[in-house]
Amino acid sequence: MDPLLARVEAVLDDLAIDRDARVLVACSGGPDSMALAHLAMALARSERLAQVVVAYIDHQLREDSANDGERVRALALAGGAAYRTQAVSVATGTGSLEGAARDARYRALEKLATVHEVGSVWLGHTARDQVETVFMRMLRGTGVAGLAGIPRRRGVFIRPLIDVGADEISQYLRKHELTPVQDPMNRDERFFRVRVRQQWLPKLRGENPALDRALLGLAASAAEMRTSLDYAARALAERALAPGPPELRVLASQPLTAAPAPVVAHLLAQLARELGGGPLDASHIAAVVDLLAGPAAGSRQLDLPNLTVLREYDTVRLFVPDRGSEAALPEIRVAGSGGPFEVRMWQPGDRMRPERLKGRSRKLSDLFIDARVPQRLRAPARVVVRLSDQEIVWAEHLGQGHGAVVDVTLTPPQAVATNR
Repeated sequence: MDPLLARVEAVLDDLAIDRDARVLVACSGGPDSMALAHLAMALARSERLAQVVVAYIDHQLREDSANDGERVRALALAGGAAYRTQAVSVATGTGSLEGAARDARYRALEKLATVHEVGSVWLGHTARDQVETVFMRMLRGTGVAGLAGIPRRRGVFIRPLIDVGADEISQYLRKHELTPVQDPMNRDERFFRVRVRQQWLPKLRGENPALDRALLGLAASAAEMRTSLDYAARALAERALAPGPPELRVLASQPLTAAPAPVVAHLLAQLARELGGGPLDASHIAAVVDLLAGPAAGSRQLDLPNLTVLREYDTVRLFVPDRGSEAALPEIRVAGSGGPFEVRMWQPGDRMRPERLKGRSRKLSDLFIDARVPQRLRAPARVVVRLSDQEIVWAEHLGQGHGAVVDVTLTPPQAVATNR
């Protein structure tokens, strides 16, 4: 058996991949993904793997990108696999072009995986990609989880070649007379990864020829630590995380402040990924930890990359800005003696005699603070006013006034979707 084929099979067994389930292989036509697609099809032809679907994601960043898809199509048909292509639009106006292309590619692959009901999606990342990723994250600033680099598996995505070196890929391609696509963007030094690959790592290897082995060893050690952090973060989430809509994460601050900072940082990074926010670097996480460590008075907000963190007294809310709609206000119905009554928004200067003050009057703004009503809930708060004397007999979040005989019913709207 081909030694590289044996290594891929070992990875499949180690990850407990269902070989009877259809497989989607992402193939750009480059050396690594071409080798992976060829390996998958070889397993399928020998009946050691179910049907293979080879997918080419066209980022449309080059005029001749469709030609690469034709090369991948020819490879798939020659190997007996199904072929699918998906064109995507890459946002080129802001941020990293590499990151935008990656996000568009993963979304397309997830959609294809659902349509074709595959058991796993194979990606062609190799040890070279791992070395580059760990080094890039070190330069940008990262924690232990970031140093773990690219995982062999995340959800439906697996990387059977993540431990395979570039020389082994080249040998396999020569042995099977495979000619990969040469994407000129992989030599364009405007891109961070290309500069790392072509400039910085070669110089550092001159200082330490074992640099790649050292970085891979660092990633392996960090991956072990990440497993421990995953376990601790799950336990912390059980204590701190409250139920909520999918576009929002609500946590109690006390368990967070009591937990070790690395565990809190790991949980926050996980929640940001779940919400589709971030990515967050070490400085972002440190800012959130500082927010948690501060006094629990009032409301304070952090605006991070594609993520808002809002602390309101003993509660922390994480959400992606502008995702979903504001919650519709419940309908207020009033009954009781002394009417008629008016329902209106509260106004600066409004005063009320709450039951707990036994008839003493105080400004509503102060009563909201005393009751620890979050700032975002104060502005839309409503009051019930007795028209005969303009007395506020009930206030949202505070309840009835002293001596009031009034029955207030809040009817929730039919559907509520909120991120605030």
